[in-house]
This record gives sequence, structure tokens and C-alpha cells, in this order.
Amino acid sequence: MRLRGRGRLYFPVSRSYALPMRPPRRKSSDSELYTAALRALMRRAHSVHEMRVYLERRAEDKAMALRVLDRLKLEKLLDDARYARQFARARAELRRQGRFRIARDLRTRGVPDRIIESALDERAVETDEAAMVRARLVRRAKSLRGPLDERRIASLYRSLLRAGFSSDTIRRELRALTRQDVPEIPAGPAEDL
Repeated sequence: MRLRGRGRLYFPVSRSYALPMRPPRRKSSDSELYTAALRALMRRAHSVHEMRVYLERRAEDKAMALRVLDRLKLEKLLDDARYARQFARARAELRRQGRFRIARDLRTRGVPDRIIESALDERAVETDEAAMVRARLVRRAKSLRGPLDERRIASLYRSLLRAGFSSDTIRRELRALTRQDVPEIPAGPAEDL
């Protein structure tokens, strides 16, 4: 351990800033693994892929993990279609994210594309993407000081692209807000306002 500062004791700094995580304890029976799976599902919903990875890390052999995974599916505790619908609803209503962002996040969680598309199609009937973009633009425009110049419009455009909205919808709503033509702006690194 060494001290920071010019000979004064400010705070101690050790070499090991973060301790490495130890692997989870291996479960030796199906019932222990099933209980661990139920506890994980009580904390939050999981896709089938996420649960498979979770169980394989904790099982002594992969066959035991697959047996428990099949049991969870038979008891209807795991269902990718239900998971995708709930995920899409939560992300659209609470986080105000667009279709492309929700689809990308579901793909990273291992949900098949056909299930993602059906969940997003169901959600599209209930939500108006243009209204969501308009609400985000109005909220962000209120916090901006000064006129909307090209740099600020580009920042708004990129933030909406990251949120998962289509570029056509963004340009249409930006054009309505600024009453000027908005060119397609390439997504690149820039500071948000």
C-alpha cells in the first residue's frame, strides 16, 4: 500500500482496486439448481438463452442444466415470446425507446428474431413512434438555451437514433419542430447537449 499526496496522508491506495469475482458455487443436484433458477426468476425475468447460461455456470454438468431448463419451460416459467412482449412494453413505455433499440437489446439477450418481430409488431399497434419522438424533442428543446443551430440539431438527431427511432421519423419531426429541411446526419461521436 502506498500513500497519495506529497508526503501527507490523504488516502491509502492499494494495488488491487477490484477483487476478481469468484465463480458461483456449483450445484450438485437438480433440486438445488432448480431452486437457484427460481431465485433468479424472482429477481427478474430471463430469456431462455440467459437462463441457459445462468444454469450452465452453476451446474456440475450441462445435462443437469438442460433438464432444469426443460422443467422451467414445461412449467411455463420460461417463455421467450412472453419475455419479449414484456420487455418491449417496458422499454417503450418507461424508457421511451424506439423499435430498433428494443430489437437490438432483445437480440443481445438471445431472443430469436421471429419472436422479436412479433412482439414489436404487437407493440407498434399500441404506440405511436412519431408522438414519442415529438415528446422527446419538445422536452430536450426546452432545456436548450439559444437557437437550434446545426450542431444542436445534429445532437438531437443522434440521441434519437441511439434511442432506436427510425431516421425518417426523426427527420420528419425535426423538420416540423425547426420548420427547415433536415439532412441525414451520419451517426458519429459527438457531445450531446
